[in-house]
Amino acid sequence: MNIYVGNLPYTVTDEILRGLFVEYGQVDSSKVIMDRHSGRSKGYGFVEMPNNSEADKAIKALNGKLIDGMNIKVNQANPGGKKAKRPAFRNRY
Repeated sequence: MNIYVGNLPYTVTDEILRGLFVEYGQVDSSKVIMDRHSGRSKGYGFVEMPNNSEADKAIKALNGKLIDGMNIKVNQANPGGKKAKRPAFRNRY
C-alpha cells in the first residue's frame, strides 16, 4: 500500500520516515519529497508497505502523531494523483 505522510517537519529525512513505519511492519520504500530549487523538504512524503494490514495499523497509529512539534497526517495515497475535473468555462446565463 502506498501511504501519504503530510505536515512533516523539514528536518525529517527518508531514513527517519522509514523508522516511523518499520515499527508496524515491512517497509519497501520511504521518500521525503524535496524542492528541486532549494533542496529543502516540501513537508510531505510517501511510504510503500507491501502488507495492507500492517499499513492500516501504521496509518491508524501514526495519523496525528506529534513529530518535532508538528502533528503529521497519514493516510492511504491517492493513486495516480488524479484531480477532479472542473469545467474550463462556466456560462453564467
